[in-house]
Amino acid sequence: QVQLVESGGGLVQPGGSLRLSCAASGSISSIYSMGWYRQALGKRRELVAAITNGDSTNYVDSVKGRFTISRDNAKNTVYLQMNSLKLEDTAVYFCNARVWSVTGPQYWGRGTQVTVSS
Repeated sequence: QVQLVESGGGLVQPGGSLRLSCAASGSISSIYSMGWYRQALGKRRELVAAITNGDSTNYVDSVKGRFTISRDNAKNTVYLQMNSLKLEDTAVYFCNARVWSVTGPQYWGRGTQVTVSS
């Protein structure tokens, strides 16, 4: 089992920045990849960014060049640096961990609200 706790959400103006953090605990050694998903009101949850245990990353097209996913293995923490935030980035952001392989079981955090508003 893996437990995930997100932090760092909040209210920011368009063009601003936020950094989300996700601290993992439990069966850390079983984690294959970690990522961030988001779900806006009335929309489906979508993958924003992910990083594997081999440091391969991928991003949804809408955030490329603005968001950066990274991790600190010593702290068992994954970060999502979000720059040049837009109104459409407003959503609940969820941390995700997948264990064993790309098709392995997933674990989710409770989510953190990011609101971009002027």
